[in-house]
Amino acid sequence: MPHTKRRRLVTTVVAVSLGATALAACGSSDDSKADSGPVSLTYWAWAPGMDKVVDLWNKGEGKKDQITVTVKKQASGDTLVTKILTAHKAKNGPDLVQAEYQALPTLVSNDAVADISKNVGDAKSKFADGVWQQVTLGTDAVYAVPQDIGPMMFYYRADLFKKYGLTVPTTWDEFASTARALKKKAPDTDLTTFSANDSGLFAGLAQQAGAQWWTTSGDKWKVAINDAATQKVAKFWGGLVKEGAIDNQPMYTPAWNKALNTGKQIAWVSAVWAPGTLTTAAPDTKGKWAMAPLPQWSASEDVTGSWGGSSTAVTTDSKHQEAAAKFAAWLNTDGDALNALAKESGIYPASSSAQLSGAFSNPPEYFSNQADFYTEAAKIAKTTAPSAWGPNVNVAYTSFNDAFGTAAKNKSDFVTALNTMQDATVADMKKQGFEVSQ
Repeated sequence: MPHTKRRRLVTTVVAVSLGATALAACGSSDDSKADSGPVSLTYWAWAPGMDKVVDLWNKGEGKKDQITVTVKKQASGDTLVTKILTAHKAKNGPDLVQAEYQALPTLVSNDAVADISKNVGDAKSKFADGVWQQVTLGTDAVYAVPQDIGPMMFYYRADLFKKYGLTVPTTWDEFASTARALKKKAPDTDLTTFSANDSGLFAGLAQQAGAQWWTTSGDKWKVAINDAATQKVAKFWGGLVKEGAIDNQPMYTPAWNKALNTGKQIAWVSAVWAPGTLTTAAPDTKGKWAMAPLPQWSASEDVTGSWGGSSTAVTTDSKHQEAAAKFAAWLNTDGDALNALAKESGIYPASSSAQLSGAFSNPPEYFSNQADFYTEAAKIAKTTAPSAWGPNVNVAYTSFNDAFGTAAKNKSDFVTALNTMQDATVADMKKQGFEVSQ
């Protein structure tokens, strides 16, 4: 990797980690690309129903401003990131992309997304500081407009908690005690499971504990996936699995669905989007679940992690960055657009005001018994811990799935699995040409 490219990404993550306010912008908006006359934009996105949301723009603001947007449906995750970088290398990328927050440092380092700070108006005022930080990377630049977020929460069967005489845990120590108490009362029932098939869950739990997986020292990266905070999380869940206090099976399987639907598993550490999953996985238990804040590591804390979320970025390949930025801001701050995103795409908006209006004025149908669902969700969202991502999240996540999958299945040491994840991530960064400090 060229030194300048490596230095650019290191500088960016220094800004994320240290809260710096200045960074030479990568892919800065070019005033020479001001638009006049009809403009046609292409938007790569994976969210379902996005074409219906974009139709509102094309028939309204877009028609007035002569800016037409066409959605081209894409796969999500690493597949899309790879496609974006490949298109950028060939200089034929789209105008806009839906980008997960953890992918932004990689896209910025490859100069694939533009700084649109001059073209998004007062968009910043619509988002919580922690959310906005994810698209600025702690700098004066703006690399995207936040779209949706995934603050983490605790879901539990209220009826079965009452049946078994359990109290909703407010700390992780209480969570462990609750799991053990349930096992004594109902040996065939589990409070929850530790699943190794979704690395985002573990990353969010580590984030809540204060983990800083990627930081920098001078011109070098420091990878600390096995830092003290994450080790604490790994030891906690590994200990519960080893003693049999919770299950060790993966999520999203027929067996997991059945456990939720029949009351064999009575709680789930998840995120704000969980009602949609539960609707499909446990249809017979509708109205029996409740949501509460995530347990804390100490009673005095009030912080949550994040599991999921994406933004709308403008590419450096776009010849109409000003028009594209205007659409990106509209899509994620306009009331009608946000209501349509909620209805058609099922997203939980990053926009703070939208979290308590429109589609979120009433609870999810699955949680009709909890009238304050979205009021509580909005409060929890404000407590989301800062995040800092590195250039090879995909490698770290793949290593997690492999190492923790084996550890969970065998009930072996989770810290050993964490060290494997650390080593794999460092090795990959060195292979790519990054300088990594030990």
